[in-house]
Amino acid sequence: MKKLVAIVAVLMVAHTVGAQKYSKPEWYEAFASINAEVQQNSKAYATLKYATETIGHRLTGSVNGSKAEAYAFNLLKSYGFKNVKYQPFEVESWSRGSLTVKMGNSITNLQPVKSVSLAHSPVAADVTLEVVDMGNGLEEDYAKDPSKVEGKIALVYLGVLPGSKPGTPSLHRSEKTAIATKFGAKGIIVINTAAGGILLTGTASVTGKLIPIPAVCISKEDGLAYKEALLKEKQFANISMTNFSGLIKARNVVVTIKGSELPKEKIVVGGHLDSWDLATGAIDNGIGSFSVLDMARTFAALNLNPARTVEFVMFMGEEEGLLGSKAYIDAAKKDKSIDQIRYMFNYDMTNDPTGYSSSTEISENLFKSIGSIVQSIDTSFKNTFSAGAGLHSDHQPFMLQGIPTGGAAGGKLPNNAGPCYHADCDGFKLVDEKGMKNTVRYNAILVFAVADAPTIEAKRLNEEETRLFLIKNNLKLPLQIAGDWRWKD
Repeated sequence: MKKLVAIVAVLMVAHTVGAQKYSKPEWYEAFASINAEVQQNSKAYATLKYATETIGHRLTGSVNGSKAEAYAFNLLKSYGFKNVKYQPFEVESWSRGSLTVKMGNSITNLQPVKSVSLAHSPVAADVTLEVVDMGNGLEEDYAKDPSKVEGKIALVYLGVLPGSKPGTPSLHRSEKTAIATKFGAKGIIVINTAAGGILLTGTASVTGKLIPIPAVCISKEDGLAYKEALLKEKQFANISMTNFSGLIKARNVVVTIKGSELPKEKIVVGGHLDSWDLATGAIDNGIGSFSVLDMARTFAALNLNPARTVEFVMFMGEEEGLLGSKAYIDAAKKDKSIDQIRYMFNYDMTNDPTGYSSSTEISENLFKSIGSIVQSIDTSFKNTFSAGAGLHSDHQPFMLQGIPTGGAAGGKLPNNAGPCYHADCDGFKLVDEKGMKNTVRYNAILVFAVADAPTIEAKRLNEEETRLFLIKNNLKLPLQIAGDWRWKD
């Protein structure tokens, strides 16, 4: 106890006058307590290890997915929360069945190629067609010859090909599939960007519904070799697959800490619990979701009760189209609780952060004020701040409603985990315990402080402000492709 008091005294002396405008004196002790609790008692690493070993993958709608929901629910109960609840939703779910892909220079000379189905491909498909190289798979690649891919199979690179012109955008695989479909392709083969024969899965649908054409991923090595072969002569491919699609029930897991002074203002803290089924999803998104669970544990252990309500949410269905977070927003709009949400913090593949991020620049003063105290606790925290916005994680449905979003910044994935994104190598051996602890302690502090702040300058945007915000962040085109652009311009 004496050590904690000493730390608090040092922090209060170090705190600047500018930062005091955005903070409260009692934060010093709270921040030090959060830091000590996580450093000494964090369960994030251990619970993720247990889940990967005993549950395995956490595919939404599967038996494993249901086990993961129950595990998170019971874990929160064990931390002392009495109001843990499920938020059930019914969605059209997809799971893979059989797949063979064969490629070659003639229909009679096709050889098997290692491949994996992309989610929301048809329940049955068997096509043998000519393959056309469509480069990066962007609209401009098709516009040069709009009929080039009609009735054929498009071959596209997952990211941006080396040698592409500066500023070439990197669209999501689902957006590239939508473009290929628009120009009449009858199948799409996506070349992975990770070397070493790694295969990537993920949804090929911008809507979360079945797509009309089969979509598969092949390795970088096979794909680039195939591109070279196409320069010499025509190439063909057979894609034969079966999949399952049907309505299933899934559940977000929610626990709420009622605010002590402003209970009708809410901070939502989320991470997606689900994963794809090629591996155990330890990185995507075990390190994020189990860090959020440990943030909740930390709040319970210290009996933290900030001014505003804090709601921790384990979302399901993120991988199949942000299904759980969309269901959360739909429910919040229906009961009008959406008007209470002041901020949404999202943790997706978050690891070892050194700063904070927000969708709005106006939060910089508050976040850096919080970070200056954190930096006094641990100088490895650099107190960086970044403002901006992207798509394809559970913050998106909140952001589209004009709600400020944010979270961690400045971190990096552990143990060269990047190539294992959505791949068959995403296992627990990639996880770093220290990185998870840093996510938990720095961001439990962020959540507590924003929930307890004297004022939150960031406000919910109205319709016109939201439209302009999305345009500013270059999100109009991908939202149009996805059918999520609700404005007429």
